[in-house]
Amino acid sequence: MRIGFVGAGRMGRPMVGRLVEAGHEVRVLGRSAAARASLEEAGARAVASAADAAEGADAVIVCVFDDGQVRDVCLGGALLARMPRGSVAVLHTTGSPGTARAVAERAAPHGVGVVDCPVSGGPHDIAAGRLTLFAGGTDGDVAKARPALRAYGDPVIHAGPLGAGQSVKLVNNALFAAQIGLIADAVRLAGRLGLDEAALLAALPHASGASRALSGVAARGSVAAFAQAVNGFLAKDVDVVRTVAAELGGDLGALDGAITALDAVLKAEGA
Repeated sequence: MRIGFVGAGRMGRPMVGRLVEAGHEVRVLGRSAAARASLEEAGARAVASAADAAEGADAVIVCVFDDGQVRDVCLGGALLARMPRGSVAVLHTTGSPGTARAVAERAAPHGVGVVDCPVSGGPHDIAAGRLTLFAGGTDGDVAKARPALRAYGDPVIHAGPLGAGQSVKLVNNALFAAQIGLIADAVRLAGRLGLDEAALLAALPHASGASRALSGVAARGSVAAFAQAVNGFLAKDVDVVRTVAAELGGDLGALDGAITALDAVLKAEGA
């Protein structure tokens, strides 16, 4: 496939590497001469603008930090207009389902499809080809994107229509944040019982209370250390899911109380 790529950062850069290794022709936005040189060394073709990355592409992958950047790239420039009819834009950034729909509305007159496809995992999962992807979009658009996504994603889960990928990821991250909050409360309970945090974290991963969140906390050595490590991406996603829930006239229910416990940990650490 001919693939355009915008956002070759911490997550995007190893994606580009996997795409090149899989035999795809990849044009990547590089914002500096040094970045472009590095991308060229990796086998990609570096370009100076998002619109140039879209030129002649079968798919354009956008992997930037937040909703605002997605809107800047997709709605504020010529990227969609430069994409060929029948191509598809893939949005890896976790954000509001409404942003994906806004991009799709702008893309439709150009004959361009949109797949919202947030990810679960980190650079090590990309390198191993086992990044979890939640895709939202039509069957046809997801099918167009799959050959590219399979270069680094397994499983690639088609969650439903446009916006469904974002919805699954937001619920996941709300649950993940709540689990960290629950672990913080469990540590406080252990303290009242005369048990220190290290002893608790050495034991619980082997018991029925184990979870991926608990494994992460145990690996870091404390709730506070793990909370600070994940706060950079998790906090923005929790803000989005709270906003989306409020717009729908609801809230996060019991999840919100547990997330508040996590907020207290971060506040105590000054994060």
